[in-house]
Amino acid sequence: MGNQQSYDVVVVGAGIVGLAHAYHAHQRGLTVAVIDHADGVVGASVQNFGHACITAQSGQALAYGRAGRRHWLDLSRKAGFWSAEAGTFCIARHDDELAVMREFATTREDGEVRLLSRDQILERIPVVSEGVTGGMYLPNDLQVDPRTAVPSIARWLAAEGVDFHWRTAACGFEPGVVHTSRGPLRAETTFVTVNYDIDRLFPELAERDGLVRCRLHMLRARLPLAFALPAPLFTGWSLVRYSGFENLPATAAVAERLRAEYPAYAAIDLHQMYTPQPDGSLLVGDTHYRDISAPPFQSEEGFAALLEEARKLFGVKEIEVTERWQGVYTSAPNQEFLIEEPIEGTHVVTVTTGIGMTTSMGLAQDSVENALTRDKVVAHA
Repeated sequence: MGNQQSYDVVVVGAGIVGLAHAYHAHQRGLTVAVIDHADGVVGASVQNFGHACITAQSGQALAYGRAGRRHWLDLSRKAGFWSAEAGTFCIARHDDELAVMREFATTREDGEVRLLSRDQILERIPVVSEGVTGGMYLPNDLQVDPRTAVPSIARWLAAEGVDFHWRTAACGFEPGVVHTSRGPLRAETTFVTVNYDIDRLFPELAERDGLVRCRLHMLRARLPLAFALPAPLFTGWSLVRYSGFENLPATAAVAERLRAEYPAYAAIDLHQMYTPQPDGSLLVGDTHYRDISAPPFQSEEGFAALLEEARKLFGVKEIEVTERWQGVYTSAPNQEFLIEEPIEGTHVVTVTTGIGMTTSMGLAQDSVENALTRDKVVAHA
């Protein structure tokens, strides 16, 4: 495990939420260790779209997304991974979808939402024009390559002096100590950021809040050479997924129509969105199946739906699929975050929906500040 056995902060879990905690603790001049049972970043943080969809959030998630934006850009420069201030386009293919976008624009600060006419969206996005009624552009959203961004942050933190203990599992906690498969580590403050594996370390919290594993159909594809998508693209299905749209008066009509027109898609909880990658490929997704465990078997139904809708939207006959995978993240009903201190100085921090990339930097900044303040008070009480 190395020579040092005592730290100001120990982070359990090397996904993006854990690394964001390590980053903010390190920025405060603290000694930090990160432990993970794997030999690298392999979980939800590399299985996603790489899309920080800040503007579509609400409440605390929106605050975290806004606060974390500058940290993503700062880390991109420091750690040397690709990022883009690309924003997000959303295309309306029905009048009720356009109504949601208009209502949504009234809920955001000036400049955060730009409504687009039918001609304006079709000038920017290479989709079939039939049925398109307009769209919007969210300029504050960010994009990274999920395969390289999070591992790059881990390497940069290691070079900056953060200790990483790979292939090391946490197996127990008590005040001031993290017990691991390679021996104990002493820590003034511990953050447990293990996403869906929280039920293996603190099962009572997972059972209390109904945490499950959400499985996704995801794929990487290449479209014809003439195709070029300038930024991530939302569709009407996005309007019934993100919390920023949830309570708008017009959203219910979109949800009702989509369920009536596409009952098979509603049954697999389809979200039709696309993110272009630096190599010219396109990440396409996704579906949502929820289980306590995550069965490894995926039906072809989800992939078939994603490809069929992509063909219709972009007006192409052939799509070359280069990769398929099952993404997994933790999910809970009616909440977006699990933040608890089950043991003195041990803080569980989990994003309980698919917005970890979006909220991680702001969440961790807030979490580190609050936890260290509380732990300092406890230590000197």
